[in-house]
Amino acid sequence: MFNGSTPPYWSSQVSPKLTSEGETSCVLPPPGWCSQRRYHYFLVLDFEATCDKPQIHPQEIIEFPILKLNGRTMEIESTFHMYVQPVVHPQLTPFCTELTGIIQGMVDGQPSLQQVLERVDEWMAKEGLLDPSVKSIFVTCGDWDLKVMLPGQCQYLGLPVADYFKQWINLKKAYSFAMGSWPKNGLLDMNKGLNLQHIGRPHSGIDDCKNIANIMKTLAHRGFIFKQTSKPF
Repeated sequence: MFNGSTPPYWSSQVSPKLTSEGETSCVLPPPGWCSQRRYHYFLVLDFEATCDKPQIHPQEIIEFPILKLNGRTMEIESTFHMYVQPVVHPQLTPFCTELTGIIQGMVDGQPSLQQVLERVDEWMAKEGLLDPSVKSIFVTCGDWDLKVMLPGQCQYLGLPVADYFKQWINLKKAYSFAMGSWPKNGLLDMNKGLNLQHIGRPHSGIDDCKNIANIMKTLAHRGFIFKQTSKPF
């Protein structure tokens, strides 16, 4: 643990310290920077999906945002952002709209998940992220997005899951390794713990991605090195 106080769809010296589960962070004497030498890019992702109380099944992704974060500067270089037409439960519930801010008109007539996944692949290729020499990894707030939601919906629809979606960094785990406490309330707790202002509205996929990116940048400035947290499929 360390202490301290910071579109269209394309659009010093450090000392290592072993954290829980064998992860290493680094304690950084300020001012300085701990290089994210394992990855050239972090791909910040946060789905929003159909939902209700009680929960509907199956859930379907309705917002698909990705931010391409430079692993050296920790700045956002590119954005992918699309809304997705749900097909099993095409009508959004009032609960879903209130939670996510996504209204019916934002998903009506939008591409299907299969079409959006094809466009993600086009964007990944355009950004040079499919080059084997370029090291990138997805980052999510929790394991739900890539362990449960995407593979579950793809299985339901009979769609393949691209290999690049099969490894990721759970920001909650990274934060707990860095700060020594588990963020029970997710982004809200992480922003509070790092004295950061929350960006946008909670449960907006694109706004959540911006908060994740801001938290990552702050942790990197404090000396944390991000590593994969997911287990291999």
